[in-house]
Amino acid sequence: MKNTGYIFDIKKYSVNDGPGIRTTVFFKGCPLNCWWCHNPESQHTEPEEIDNCLFRWNLSYDQSKRSKIGSQVLVDEVMKEIEKDIPFYEESTGGATFSGGEPMLQIDFLHLLLTECKKKEINTAIDTTGYAPFSDFEKIYDNTDIFLYDLKLMDDKIHFEYCGVSNKLIHENLKKLSSRGNKIILRLPIIPTITDTEENISQTISFISALKNIREIDLLPFHNTAKSKYERMQKENKVVNLVPPTKEHMDELKNRFLQLGIPIKVGG
Repeated sequence: MKNTGYIFDIKKYSVNDGPGIRTTVFFKGCPLNCWWCHNPESQHTEPEEIDNCLFRWNLSYDQSKRSKIGSQVLVDEVMKEIEKDIPFYEESTGGATFSGGEPMLQIDFLHLLLTECKKKEINTAIDTTGYAPFSDFEKIYDNTDIFLYDLKLMDDKIHFEYCGVSNKLIHENLKKLSSRGNKIILRLPIIPTITDTEENISQTISFISALKNIREIDLLPFHNTAKSKYERMQKENKVVNLVPPTKEHMDELKNRFLQLGIPIKVGG
């Protein structure tokens, strides 16, 4: 089993990637290409060279390598970073979150990290698009405490247009996963004119109502803080002109989702 993988960031003291204070490890590579992606540096699987890139973590702390996004790392190297924060996990019922990109793309590396966390009784969360073979979910299920599962668009054609892939596998995996146990926190990006339409909101509520064992729903309002990343990476920002939803609008959406009888939170 592969004990190395590619990551592009480790975020300490995160409070938006699952319960409590967490250490979030960001994996390189994603099968989706969402218009509103706030981590465009995650999309390619291999490390990238970006001039004057000062917004990402580097394992070596070598300033001469600050133009490089992504590092190949050992399981032990990542675990050393995670274990530094164990006192914060214990105080806040936090833990380690594996995000991206899509961590399921590096399933063997992910499985080893989850196994090591389990040995040390560190709570684990996976932030996933859901776009992976269900056999991969089965492989890591026992060592995963929480799935932060993205649910974006209900119409398959619209999902393909804005995310680059069909949503059929994502939805089927969610149905299967929700039948296994109470480990799912749904994360719904609220993107004006795209996911935040009357039709999509209504269809999403209907879809969720048929699921079992949903622990929580997080409504994630669109923000444009990634604008500078797109500029530095010379990538097209397709949502640069979108305006973030107001607090009042997010409260209205929260009230609509409350009909499901599931705890609702605005933000991660």
